Amino acid sequence: MGDNFVSRPMVGMGVMSKEEKERLHKATLEVLERVGVEFHDEEALKIFKAHGAKVEGGVAKIPASLVEKALGTAPGKIVIYDRNGQDKLHLEPGRFYFGTGSDTPYALDFETDQIRMAVLDDTVKAATVCDALPNIDFIMSMGLASDAPVRISDIYQYVAMLKNSIKPMILTAHNMRNLEIMLQIDELAIGGPVGDKPNIMLYNEPSSPLRHAEEVAQKALLAADRHIPITYVPAVMMSGSGPVTLAGSLVIANSELLSGLVLHQLRGPGAPFIYGGAATPLDMRTGGCCYCAPEGHINSVYLAEMARHYNLPVFAWGGCSDAVTFDHQATMEGSFTLLMNALNGANLIHDVGFLGSGMVASIEMIVASNETIGLVKRIVRGADLSEEKLSVDTICSVGIGGSYLETDHTGKYFREELWIPELINRTYVPTWLASNRDTFASNIKKKIRRTLDEHKPQPLDKGIERQIDDIVSRA
Repeated sequence: MGDNFVSRPMVGMGVMSKEEKERLHKATLEVLERVGVEFHDEEALKIFKAHGAKVEGGVAKIPASLVEKALGTAPGKIVIYDRNGQDKLHLEPGRFYFGTGSDTPYALDFETDQIRMAVLDDTVKAATVCDALPNIDFIMSMGLASDAPVRISDIYQYVAMLKNSIKPMILTAHNMRNLEIMLQIDELAIGGPVGDKPNIMLYNEPSSPLRHAEEVAQKALLAADRHIPITYVPAVMMSGSGPVTLAGSLVIANSELLSGLVLHQLRGPGAPFIYGGAATPLDMRTGGCCYCAPEGHINSVYLAEMARHYNLPVFAWGGCSDAVTFDHQATMEGSFTLLMNALNGANLIHDVGFLGSGMVASIEMIVASNETIGLVKRIVRGADLSEEKLSVDTICSVGIGGSYLETDHTGKYFREELWIPELINRTYVPTWLASNRDTFASNIKKKIRRTLDEHKPQPLDKGIERQIDDIVSRA
């Protein structure tokens, strides 16, 4: 927890004026009231109608008063725990955490360097490696398990994570029924109601522009009932499912976020809600989604500022790449997205390990990003300008032309002041030429193999594990 606490102006870029925030908010309110948002769920529409929204067919036109009421009840701080009930993630201004993404159809096999369909073992290996990596704070299911029954593949993936890591996790669920089964399993594992000390968060994604599918609305209502933290994550495609302008795409994303928030808070005032999402461009040459285009990450900065304006925790993305394989482009894009979103002030930065614009899961990318995150944390921490760190007495003692290497001051502070990497290559050139000439990429492969061979995640109680397996069998 201490490593992630940052209280410096470097966190939160401050690019929006108060007037600009109010202008974006006002535009959003106008869209919600004039156009409304479509909800494919009768229960959601009944809730809106009962609280004064104008419901026409499947569209709820939401008055500003309901938005302001929801913003007044949603909590500004959320605490997430691990499987053992230890508080791990404090979602509040100045704290940021990193985790993987989920549900890619493909995986990059680190042993063969081939891209293939993802299988359940990819989720097992990714969870095991992430459990051992100090800079990965939460996990999601890397890869859609193509070898699991499609109807309940989300349950198989969740159980694979639960058995191979104690870290907090963000779940994706196909529907409300599967989510209820996962909650039943989780409560067995943690020994009590999930809402008391939540070790899980729910990922929920509307369908841009301005639609909430039936399962999305139902999962939001269930999360509100059970007090499970929910991340609401629009995925607007600029010039496709949103306007081509950055500002217009932000209005769509914010409208989807705030309409989801209103439903969630009307059902459960005070239930934990995490604001986030993306508004990324459609590549006008290929028609593909661009995870690492600058426009999407500019929008991420603006969404983070709006979240703070609303006093809500922030969900963003980084440590990912549009590159299909783990190459120079992947490490370049992964690095700048991690740094940008940490400086941005996002609380949860997910999608670490994604390649191919969210289509390919890569354990190599996860391990590379774990190293980069250490560097990012050091940059964001900045300089300590206390009297002791200004080092005046030491400077005077060493004097002109002396060496600081042998001083007690250096011995006392070098590990605190200097970031020391594990995998990055800093070897002296003649030494490297005379050795086995390891590279960053080869060091990563060695790290993965060593971790899978040596790291043993904390197991579940055998009796509880049998009960979980029975629940999965019945499902």
